[in-house]
Amino acid sequence: MAAEIRPKPTARRPILLSKLEGSGDIVNQAVIIPKEDGVISVCDDRTVRVWLKRDSGQYWPSICHTMPAAASALDYNPETRRLFVGLENGTISEFLLADDFNRMAATRNYLAHQQRVVGINFSLQCEWLLSVGRDKFFQWHCSETGRRLGGFQSGAWCTAVQFDVESKHVFVGDFSGHIQVLKLEGNGGVTQVTTLKGHSGSIRCLEWDPESRLLFSGSFDQSIIVWDIGGQQGTAFELQGHNNKVQGLKFVGHTKQLVSGGEDGMIVIWNMSVDRNETPEWVESDNCQKCDQPFFWNFKKMWNEKTIGTRQHHCRKCGSAVCAKCSANRSTIPLMGFEFEVRVCNACFANISDDERAPMATFHEVKHGVVAIHYDGTRGWLLTCGTDRIIKIWDVNALVS
Repeated sequence: MAAEIRPKPTARRPILLSKLEGSGDIVNQAVIIPKEDGVISVCDDRTVRVWLKRDSGQYWPSICHTMPAAASALDYNPETRRLFVGLENGTISEFLLADDFNRMAATRNYLAHQQRVVGINFSLQCEWLLSVGRDKFFQWHCSETGRRLGGFQSGAWCTAVQFDVESKHVFVGDFSGHIQVLKLEGNGGVTQVTTLKGHSGSIRCLEWDPESRLLFSGSFDQSIIVWDIGGQQGTAFELQGHNNKVQGLKFVGHTKQLVSGGEDGMIVIWNMSVDRNETPEWVESDNCQKCDQPFFWNFKKMWNEKTIGTRQHHCRKCGSAVCAKCSANRSTIPLMGFEFEVRVCNACFANISDDERAPMATFHEVKHGVVAIHYDGTRGWLLTCGTDRIIKIWDVNALVS
């Protein structure tokens, strides 16, 4: 009988479609133009560029507009072709792009901040322009008149902003790792609802899904936290999969997947359709909760038992305070968001089955440290801005379908 040769199955991975090179400094943000072979980018070299795909298959700038200061943030509304560009000097400039994307006309300047603008969110439904900056302020403007409606001062640099149109709630991340939840009133009032605390590093990016009413936050502490805002239970799920700062997030609603990019040069696709377990609170104790060995600060017990104290550790599955001997094992716990092996106590390690170790995320190298990402759901394209000043466009249909 003849041997049957079966081809090896092709691994699912992002396909590089294009590289956009030529920026003179770090590209802070870029977006794919819907229904067009085009990209809009803002850069620290003070340029706003509109890249269009030529007959050669390469992208070349059809517009290269120089701003009075470094261009640090943008938001583009495809329905009206209105472009908002935040600058290093705190100004937000509004432009109207032509039908053929070969011209852009200045419309209005908003004197929104005193320092670098780091996040912009434009709501066409409300005609509101929301922004945050390094002056520690969230600012709220009417985009029809240019008039300032209100603002809120945070305790640290503001770093990211998201807006829920239906409830008129704003989420503002800051450098201290906190997220302020604000309620906007029609008369220009801003009410602080609550503060979400969970990150040990500054917030770098936020993503809001209005359907599931989940807020995703990425941080310099290399973690992602999923906040269940709609359930109003205060539930927070951690996702641990990056080895460096998490710089970009995008939730793909129809497939219930979260796309994250980090400075480690990785894109991670998280399966959010499963019921994940909340990360336990770490218990503080003077002794190991398994063998009763005193920790090194428990001088009284060390003296009474004539023993040397040990270092305190924590089990990532149950949160118990344990010594190294009682937590000698490592394991992945994907249901709790730990895609890398983490410390668990001996009892929890024995109870984790092989099925519970099955990964719930996929990891893909994009070969540059990611500064920002953007996703075009109609075509399944992912854009990554890198620390190498290069913009890459990827086909990720095989990953998010």
